[in-house]
Amino acid sequence: MPSADYTLATLGRFVGQELGVSGWRRIDQATVHAFADLTGDRQWIHVDVERAQRESPFGGTIAHGLLTLSLLPALRAEIGVVPDDVGQVVNYGYDRVRFLAPVRVGAKVRARVTLLAAEPKEDGRVLLRTSNTLEIAGEEKPALVAESLVLLVPA
Repeated sequence: MPSADYTLATLGRFVGQELGVSGWRRIDQATVHAFADLTGDRQWIHVDVERAQRESPFGGTIAHGLLTLSLLPALRAEIGVVPDDVGQVVNYGYDRVRFLAPVRVGAKVRARVTLLAAEPKEDGRVLLRTSNTLEIAGEEKPALVAESLVLLVPA
């Protein structure tokens, strides 16, 4: 978690620094099924446990890549990436998203976040760019890497 002097006004001092690492979050089959139901992405590699155990090169079902990407906002919030004195956060998007390794159902993941840029905008707003690595417990390669953009609006 960033230090106590991590505020909207002082973000520039933290550019290039790791802001923190979230706690571990287990990916279970119920979460994968719920994501499949919400998105309509019901590929067997994600939802057919028996078939995935027989036919998948991963030995079982895996999480959707977009499911793992969707975990980043909550994991960044846990770290405290957004300073306490921000009034509103607007998701601006992602750059350079790469899915590097599958997340097997039952695995634990966590986010490691580094502040890449804090670009001042009009009306005291700041465009925050972070590097996000979603690590998998016990795995050498991360699940994904992505640059996140959020627009911070003062309180």
